Amino acid sequence: MRQTLTSPRGMVTAPHHLAASSACAVLREGGNALEAMVAAAATIAVVYPHMNSIGGDGFWLISEPGQAPVAIDACGRAAGLATMDFYASQGHTQAIPGRGPLAANTVAGAVSGWQLALQHSLGLGGRMPLSRLLQDAIWYAREGAPVTQSQVNFTTKFLPELGGVPGFAGQFLDSTSGAAQVPTVDTLRRYPALAQTLQTLADKGLGDFYRGSVADAIAAEHARLGGPLRLADLHGHAASIVAPLSVNVSGATLFNMTPPTQGLASLMILAIFDRLRQRHPIAEADGVPYLHAIVEATKQAFKVRNRHIADPATMAERGVTPEQFLSDSFIDACVSAVDMQRALPWPEPPIHGDTIWMGTADSHGRMVSYIQSVYWEFGSGVVLADTGIAWQNRGSSFQLNPRSHLALAPHKKPFHTLNPALAHFDDGRRMVYGNMGGDGQPQSQSAVFSRYAMFGRTLQQAVSAPRWLLGKTWGQESTTLKFENRFDANTMAALKAMGHDVEVLADDYSDTMGHAGAIVRQPDGLYLGAADPRSDGLVSAY
Repeated sequence: MRQTLTSPRGMVTAPHHLAASSACAVLREGGNALEAMVAAAATIAVVYPHMNSIGGDGFWLISEPGQAPVAIDACGRAAGLATMDFYASQGHTQAIPGRGPLAANTVAGAVSGWQLALQHSLGLGGRMPLSRLLQDAIWYAREGAPVTQSQVNFTTKFLPELGGVPGFAGQFLDSTSGAAQVPTVDTLRRYPALAQTLQTLADKGLGDFYRGSVADAIAAEHARLGGPLRLADLHGHAASIVAPLSVNVSGATLFNMTPPTQGLASLMILAIFDRLRQRHPIAEADGVPYLHAIVEATKQAFKVRNRHIADPATMAERGVTPEQFLSDSFIDACVSAVDMQRALPWPEPPIHGDTIWMGTADSHGRMVSYIQSVYWEFGSGVVLADTGIAWQNRGSSFQLNPRSHLALAPHKKPFHTLNPALAHFDDGRRMVYGNMGGDGQPQSQSAVFSRYAMFGRTLQQAVSAPRWLLGKTWGQESTTLKFENRFDANTMAALKAMGHDVEVLADDYSDTMGHAGAIVRQPDGLYLGAADPRSDGLVSAY
């Protein structure tokens, strides 16, 4: 069992050890938590390319001692040409394709989020050169990034559907012996076009991604491939600072991202569960009452998410605000709707996705919770050969039904599974935490936070302990309530008897549950950190 790591100065947790090391080196050289996160985000886009890319989106939560948290929304909007008529002309009237150029229909916002975070960092005294922050990412892309077992597994799994997608084979398959093959674990893989793109951004600034030579190359290749994205879409994009959503639970205030993310669902789960555990005294984690209550809280939150969360403008047009679902009266109604003896029939429509979450903390007490994604593994599968950028398929979550709250429209923000989490405790502790994996993100957040904050587990125990996932994950058709096999067999039998559709997975530590992590700053300034044994990551500190 891993142990919770400690440090009095600075700390990083990431699902790949090289990203954690890149960020920690920046902290050691005097960079702040925001600068360190840009370094981690750039590095992990190279060394964990099946989970994220600079061709994806990102969201930030920034906690500064004594200040209200700041959130950065770096979500790309749908292309101006991305209309229902456009897809109908391509023969698609029921659903947007999940892979290929037609799935690559939104601007990639992640780099704009880095840019806005660094602008915010200037006000905090940040002065680290961009060239230094991108240094490791450029080196790994040019000289070679180690191929992980996770990358091998997902490349093998999705090769039948991705092998023919433009640019995929050249970027992710090994053709040195003739026929293209899945690369071998623990070998080096180079991404020269991506290295050149990152070098251009280091030289010219991050804005070049949207309004410069990189933008020109991106737009030209999207047009050649037949997708709807154009230069005007890149020119029109900008990240924005927003006030995060918040809710109070026993002993803490929780913060998460605004729509179009599912941050609301994460907050609702913990708020509902907190009241359930007080109304029906739940004394320990991982027993039947705990698991039943937190799964039923998830169902209540997902019903709201699936019916209402969308582009904030669409929600406003429909007279819906996220705050109404965090009110005491609404949370109480959800609590009352939970039957502690029987499971609510399920499923609701599933949400797919994979991504990475990372946390940084510096010697001044600044903390960052950050998440970056291309939606499904490898996103759209499209790799822009001229720039080496793997493009997301986030816009495939739009619906071609004009009556849906997720109906496709030009310049609309897509629904996002991404949601970085932050907690400010009444006793002065602060915690950044998060997880990757579509539906699993808010569920694993609830597991980690509740085990640590409500039931007294150590931070690493809260991350390592066996987890569950309600619903379907990408690449699986089952909509069961999935558990890792370390749960007690009698507990599983009792949940089945209550009506839960229980499926026990074969793995002790399953990728299905995503890769979680957390950092806590104690009132005395000591940092506690945890990384997920399900990932290739670690906690790096100094």
